[in-house]
Amino acid sequence: MVVIFFLLAIPLLILVQSFWFARKRKGMPEDSGNGVRSSAVANGGGTTVWRPSASAAPDHLVVMVNGILGSVTDWKFGAEQFARMLPDKVVVHCSERNVSTLTLDGIDVMGERLAEEVEEVITQMPGVRKISFVAHSLGGLVARYAIGRLYRPPSSEKGSHEGTICGLEAMNFITVATPHLGSRGYKQVPFLFGVAVFERAACQMSHWIFGRTGRHLFLTDCEGEPPLLQRMVADCGDLHFMSALRAFRRRVAYANVNYDHIVGWRTASIRCNHELPKEHWEDSLNEKYPHIVHEEVVGGCTERYEPSSCINDEFDMLEDRLAYGLLRVPWERVDVSFHTSKWRFVAHSLIQVKIPSVHSEGVDCIMHIIDNFIC
Repeated sequence: MVVIFFLLAIPLLILVQSFWFARKRKGMPEDSGNGVRSSAVANGGGTTVWRPSASAAPDHLVVMVNGILGSVTDWKFGAEQFARMLPDKVVVHCSERNVSTLTLDGIDVMGERLAEEVEEVITQMPGVRKISFVAHSLGGLVARYAIGRLYRPPSSEKGSHEGTICGLEAMNFITVATPHLGSRGYKQVPFLFGVAVFERAACQMSHWIFGRTGRHLFLTDCEGEPPLLQRMVADCGDLHFMSALRAFRRRVAYANVNYDHIVGWRTASIRCNHELPKEHWEDSLNEKYPHIVHEEVVGGCTERYEPSSCINDEFDMLEDRLAYGLLRVPWERVDVSFHTSKWRFVAHSLIQVKIPSVHSEGVDCIMHIIDNFIC
């Protein structure tokens, strides 16, 4: 058990280290030196980033969400690039409602906090008409919960077929290295090396380290009802998880093909085990994006779920159901590989450019997000 605890603690230490470096940056500066400015949002917390322009104010709110043990500075680089490249179109809000150890409170609690924060931010921006989310790691699950709370059904008066997110037109829902299928399955946490005894121990011990969030990620929160992640692939009472996802014009899942020791390729790219390619892609698709190795559009299936013939395990069937549920709406999969990077072993942070001075090789991933962003 001591060995297993040590194995679980090391990924935690990696995350704590990233959090410590982020805190060393002392929050976002008011002026980053390239014309991009930021300000703290009253009541809602977080930081709103924009680039002053002579044209009309942007009408598109982009909400950026950090991962486990993260901080508002995790998306500092990405937020500044959005503001620099789309100054007349977007205003970026980096959430601060779920930071540090608050990320251990559970996906549902964090989702409620994020929903409240977004509502407060919107009330302070009456000119905003559109909304998008860009979330890293656990933040993608928190964002999925939050939009389920913020979803508003379509108005018959407007003749719209899709609902809105807090009254705003839903544009892009983008996740980066997010464990959509949880962390319990085979190699879903690559640092455990796919060793069955390690993975079983991690499942039993996750709540000791990651609190309620650990139970949600490892699908051990069954208390008289299905695990939260299973409930989040359907509309559940007044939480319209799938209707909210369907309302977005785009849903995109960026996933590390390899060297991400926190979130496995399969869970981040919403693939069932039997769908995972046998070989990793290594050649980039475009010189501009040297680490983007594969792109495809999948999903939109309306057929009734039928378990795959190659599934023998009850949990594998649950994971299969999670993937099938999410793929009832179309997703863009973007697979990323840092196999040539000297920092490839921290791919989980590289893909976000959490610390620009260290993770600069992931800049092309941020550029790919922005270049394909629908405004």
